[in-house]
Amino acid sequence: MSSGPAAPAQPSEPPEPTGSAPTATEVLGPHEIARALTRIAHEILERNKGAADLVLLGIPTRGLPLAHRLAARLAEVEATVDPAALVGSLDITMYRDDLRHHPTRTIGATVLPPGGIDGRVVVLVDDVLFSGRTIRAALDALNDLGRPRVVQLAALVDRGHRELPIRPDYVGKNLPTSTAERVRVLLTETDGADAVLIDGGAR
Repeated sequence: MSSGPAAPAQPSEPPEPTGSAPTATEVLGPHEIARALTRIAHEILERNKGAADLVLLGIPTRGLPLAHRLAARLAEVEATVDPAALVGSLDITMYRDDLRHHPTRTIGATVLPPGGIDGRVVVLVDDVLFSGRTIRAALDALNDLGRPRVVQLAALVDRGHRELPIRPDYVGKNLPTSTAERVRVLLTETDGADAVLIDGGAR
């Protein structure tokens, strides 16, 4: 015999996720990035015996603010350095070997500092060095702009997995990774904060 209407069934709890969401691990914070850039700036000055013939060409997007930060640190060490006169921007869009797969890429601006690059020491600046194909494209772009005396490469992070025989002259952090992982560099100028993160994969 029923004592009254049946109570409505309670909604069941949502099922537990079968897999965990990918997490990001911070490998460099603001202070570590600052120290790495300071060290790179000192290495550039030591290797080139000063900044007299230097040009820093940042590869957009994040290579450009890194180049500006390096120029500011060079000026802190050598009072005669004008940081604004050291930095330029090198757009490599039309030199990429994957352009046919991404034909709608936005073309950026290439801006050379006063005096150009002929006969000067050009330091290419990028955030992450991976396969080496971005730097190959940058070297091709440089070839159409002039003839530097020397070309060097500074990267905040070298994550390995090179596909071309390219190596950096200056590295902020060597970061062994798997190909399943993604390295993200965040900068205050572009992202509102400074950090280097690894997404995905087991560490």
